[in-house]
Amino acid sequence: MKVLVATEKPFAKAAVDGIRKIVEGAGFELVLCEKYTDVQQFYTAVADVDALIVRSDKVTKEVIDHAKNLKIVVRAGAGYDNLDLAACTERGIVAMNTPGQNSNAVAELAIGMAIYMYRNQFTPGTGHELLGKKLGVHAYGNVGRHVARIAKGMGMEIYGYCRHKETIEKDGIKALASAEELYSTCDIISLHLPANKDTAASINFELLNRMPKNGMVINTARKEVIDEAGLAKMLAEREDFMYASDIMPANHAELAEKFGKRYFATPKKQGAETAEANINAGLASATQIVKFLKEGDRTFQVNK
Repeated sequence: MKVLVATEKPFAKAAVDGIRKIVEGAGFELVLCEKYTDVQQFYTAVADVDALIVRSDKVTKEVIDHAKNLKIVVRAGAGYDNLDLAACTERGIVAMNTPGQNSNAVAELAIGMAIYMYRNQFTPGTGHELLGKKLGVHAYGNVGRHVARIAKGMGMEIYGYCRHKETIEKDGIKALASAEELYSTCDIISLHLPANKDTAASINFELLNRMPKNGMVINTARKEVIDEAGLAKMLAEREDFMYASDIMPANHAELAEKFGKRYFATPKKQGAETAEANINAGLASATQIVKFLKEGDRTFQVNK
């Protein structure tokens, strides 16, 4: 059996070494396609492999069509919108993610962004403290749970909203009944929504405008969940409102020019860009592939 790691932006060496140890220790062959500059290189590399590990690389129908022996693909990370799940399912290929491996890294970035914005992006001027502020966690999964943990340690009041109220309450956090109530209640909202047809552009002007004075939204989730026109309107009409994102919106240049220190977006997604998260996700991917190929384990399958 042959396992391919195809990464336009490579894993850290420690992660690749760990992946190799797991894969070869199971008796499989590991091949690498790192820093590829043309999708044809990806097509060639995937042609005869049984398993595939990617990061943010797009596994399209065309990639799958070139992968005649492929049985499993694992996205090293929580989000998996870069995988064509329908094409995988049509071919009988199992698609997985590695939930939880990047969660602390993303959560630390979310809290760091909140501090950065409340302190005027570290420029002179009077800012605000997080102590005593109300934080709303919108979608309470692995990342949201870590955000709540860190925020508790900083003396914030934590509220949450997601479909599974019991998950929030189990952690001793107050679960609110609706997104509208969350935004009306909280000074800062941390977004952790997946991108799908139900969440697309769901964070709109009407929802944002419910926030109290000096409200802030931190988006370390997905670009697609934001109604970007509504965001621009909110920043224009509410001079107290702030927005920081780890996913640069399409109207970034306009927002940066017009709204200065009330708006910030990272040039490239940074949430999982820590050495620890890089290694964790890589090793989890390799372990899941070995368990699937040897035992048929489908625990983290996302195209059921």
